Amino acid sequence: MKRGHFVWTAVLLLAWSPALAQEPLRAGVARVDLTPPLEMKAALGGYGDRMSRPAVGVHDRIWAKALWLTEGRTQFVVVTVDALCFPPPLQRAVWARLKETGAAPDGLLLLPSHSHNSFDLMALHPDNVFSIPQMGVFHKAAYEHVVTHLVAVIAKARETLVPVKVGTLQTPLPGWHRNRRSPAGVIDPELTVTRFDRLDGSPLAVLVNWAAHPTFLGPKEMLFSGDWPGALQRSLEDLIGGGVTVLYANGAQGDLSPTPRPGGGQTWEQVECYGRGLALACHKLWGKVPVESHVPLAFRKEVIPLPPRKKHADFMKIGGKEYGMVDQGLELMLQRLFPTESESTCLRLGSLVIVGVPGEMTAELGIEVKRRVRHATGLPHVVIGGLANEWISYILSPAEYRRGGYEATISFYGETLGPAIVEGVVKTAAPLVPSER
Repeated sequence: MKRGHFVWTAVLLLAWSPALAQEPLRAGVARVDLTPPLEMKAALGGYGDRMSRPAVGVHDRIWAKALWLTEGRTQFVVVTVDALCFPPPLQRAVWARLKETGAAPDGLLLLPSHSHNSFDLMALHPDNVFSIPQMGVFHKAAYEHVVTHLVAVIAKARETLVPVKVGTLQTPLPGWHRNRRSPAGVIDPELTVTRFDRLDGSPLAVLVNWAAHPTFLGPKEMLFSGDWPGALQRSLEDLIGGGVTVLYANGAQGDLSPTPRPGGGQTWEQVECYGRGLALACHKLWGKVPVESHVPLAFRKEVIPLPPRKKHADFMKIGGKEYGMVDQGLELMLQRLFPTESESTCLRLGSLVIVGVPGEMTAELGIEVKRRVRHATGLPHVVIGGLANEWISYILSPAEYRRGGYEATISFYGETLGPAIVEGVVKTAAPLVPSER
């Protein structure tokens, strides 16, 4: 699946220099309600047991939120979405329509929360012709709905630009998630909060990064919901007030599950309890974030060649069984639905680097990426933007791939995928501070 003219084959680094920082950073923020009408009969994603059945109602609205950033000649947009993840063609469609409207920025990061009670991944994949209910069936109306609303929220954010002050802080938050593959497995306890204030000090936006699966809601829960990331965003907006917009981006959550809060109840009650508790931790950190108006904004993007597509030895026992796939058609699915190359987009904003990873990376690899990018750039705050722009599969180390389990069987490029993605994203992010090293 080649990217053609939608991908830059040469990468341009838009680096910051003091000469371009005479004016403060400007930011614009917008949101659109992405919840589809029930008559659309949009399927919920994340669980094969749902058999592509449509949602029967709405527990809480799902949102797309855009943060447009401008400094000097650089324009970049971060879009967070209460959604499972996106197939490669969807991002390309968003780019194409933005260019048609003349509202395209220089760079774009689409960051889904990974809610399992939002649009199904394969329902949004126009190359999905396989009609397998467990895997997901392409739904043209849902695809058009999502693309149209993403283009709209980006264009809307562009119209609201104001000078801002920005800053980032991180803190460890132990006990809030666990490694679901192993009780002694690696976790990444860093909670990251980036604060955007208008020059008069009033709050404009907040970006939260925290790595964990939104999976309190199982396959029997058939209502649209943002899961705990939705509760986190609503609660933090209430705590801060002033009309602030809170955006949430997941991290290297491939093997991380949220730890239920004591006394939090079950399913929907636990969703609210976890989200509100995390919002309280974010609010405490937000109050300590120092902000400044003259900060560097830069980004890079690079194509990452992917290893040959292949199935795991245990695929039919685990992943294939859940998603209703058969050996005879798997090769064609891999060829049609999974690309031969991906890309990473990495953003620098002041002391923060967001490393875009196009899939579900395990915490072990995420920590390695963060360590290497911190060393290369000298910047203290590095986060993984998980599921960035597109989902290619789970991303594990060779040892974890060979160990097997669910995540390994939903990894479609063999045991060398993890190292290939790690090297690719570090290569993309490392030169973001060339003039300061």
